[in-house]
Amino acid sequence: MPGRPPSHSATHQEHLVRPQHTNAMGSVFGGEVVSWVDIAAATCAMRHCDRPVVTASIDAMAFLSPVHVGWIVCLDASVNFTGKTSCEVGVRVTATNPVTGEKHHTASAYLTFVALDSYGRPSPIPAVEPVTAADKRRYQEAQARRKARLELKAALAAREVGGTAT
Repeated sequence: MPGRPPSHSATHQEHLVRPQHTNAMGSVFGGEVVSWVDIAAATCAMRHCDRPVVTASIDAMAFLSPVHVGWIVCLDASVNFTGKTSCEVGVRVTATNPVTGEKHHTASAYLTFVALDSYGRPSPIPAVEPVTAADKRRYQEAQARRKARLELKAALAAREVGGTAT
């Protein structure tokens, strides 16, 4: 199966923050942003894999600045790394005040998706082939994150086997 550059499946989505998206402080509810991130990343992963995907993990996500009602939230997603049946998708979240033009990097997240066949089993996917310098940097950084995720998974599994899961 031929590989694909990240540009093949790169996804851009925008949302207008409305009152129903906000918390008691009048800024966007973090769970809403997480939902938007998951949808943008899943769309990107499905485009890359040409098949349904499920979210396997979301790395830690920090909210860097508040986003207010009336602002526009932009999500840019791209495939950073692929394994045999899974891929890591990075999402950058930027918020813009349409009145002032002020922009803020609001959050970034890395999500792992597993592609599924018609029976709901993990399915092979095309490799990602980094092209640009930024693609290559993201690929290298994703390899390190994948290693850390696998080490954490193994450590947690070992704790459960030993009967010390909390």
